Amino acid sequence: MDTLDRLSHLLVEGDDRGVDVLARDAIARGVPAGAILDALLAGMTTVGDRFRQHDIFLPDVLLAARAMRAAMVPLRPLLAAQGVAGGPKVVIGTVSGDVHDIGKNLVGIMLQGAGFEVVDLGTDVPAERFVDTAVLMGAPVIALSALLTTTMVHMRGVVELLERRGHRGRIFTIVGGAPVTEAFAREIGADAYGFDAGGAAAAVRALLAAP
Repeated sequence: MDTLDRLSHLLVEGDDRGVDVLARDAIARGVPAGAILDALLAGMTTVGDRFRQHDIFLPDVLLAARAMRAAMVPLRPLLAAQGVAGGPKVVIGTVSGDVHDIGKNLVGIMLQGAGFEVVDLGTDVPAERFVDTAVLMGAPVIALSALLTTTMVHMRGVVELLERRGHRGRIFTIVGGAPVTEAFAREIGADAYGFDAGGAAAAVRALLAAP
């Protein structure tokens, strides 16, 4: 197993110390930063796939995310210096009136692991803030979370505000959370639905890959 394969394997295992040491060693030996990043992203893709298949669970995902963050400490400045662009931005938050964030945070971890730059607005976020932030940051995706049936209706407000301001088709929306269904996503005009964290990350990739 070569260095990059080992790096990907250690990340899947959640070995943050091992990933940190191996990433720094690869950098010292002149391995291109982009190749190191690709190995890390491959590992996080494996984590996402295994999580969706219920082969691993939330603690395993959190350990892998910690390992990813450890490797990015020495890697990030090299990527910037070499002009390797970060992934597309995704604005994420829990909708107005809802303060639940466990699911949202997990989706954020999976999106970061998939190479996206996550702009987390936190909880109880009004529609205007979602849209204003996406426009300001140049983010092509807004990810909306809700845990309560009484607050999931506010997802519609974000979709409608994008429509009124002429951003539909340029800024996509994905919705998810315990009470949210694919049928509800279609009903409000959302562009995608995330059943779980791994599925949400895959759905965002699919949205941005579409012609």
